[in-house]
Amino acid sequence: MRARSAGGLLAGYVPGRSWLHRAPLWAKFAGVVAAGAASFVLVDWRVSAAALAGAIAVWLSAGLGGRRLVASWKLVLPLAVVLFAFQAWQQGPATATRIVANLLLCFVAAGLLTATVPLERLLDAVASLARPFRRFGADPERFALAIAIMLRSIPVLAGAFAEVGDAARARGLERSVRARTVPVVLSTVAYARRTGDALAARGLGDD
Repeated sequence: MRARSAGGLLAGYVPGRSWLHRAPLWAKFAGVVAAGAASFVLVDWRVSAAALAGAIAVWLSAGLGGRRLVASWKLVLPLAVVLFAFQAWQQGPATATRIVANLLLCFVAAGLLTATVPLERLLDAVASLARPFRRFGADPERFALAIAIMLRSIPVLAGAFAEVGDAARARGLERSVRARTVPVVLSTVAYARRTGDALAARGLGDD
């Protein structure tokens, strides 16, 4: 099965000249780090919800398109619902709301970075940040390559999830966990093998 590409938050760079596109890269990195730290710092669900609303407002103000935002929610919503239900059962609705809002905040923040910074520039910055670790045996270029593969894999795998969901609904199997998960797993393994073969063919898997 060949997965179609999904136009989600992490689908790639969106050309533009908005204030966010012109913002320095270090500030965008800082925003992503701050969003990740929010998972540990924000303990009030109302503050978490306000932070998420602020991130969405930034997305819309940068002219990145509400359609892309809605497409992303369609893919993330099932996970968010399951996570909310489990956490609400374990710790109550307030804690569940905080956890889900913080998770979505990180997702939107990462989307803001990848949508307003070309992939090549982003990878150059990642490699530059990793260069001090070369003395410990790290390879900055390979680290940047791993990030590039991860970013390019997200929309492909999200597209596989959406395609399998459509196929399951067409066969009346939308409630079947097996029909919705097994093809995605097989598609993911096939994609990983193709990626590994392509890297090996270019000698990138050699020591």
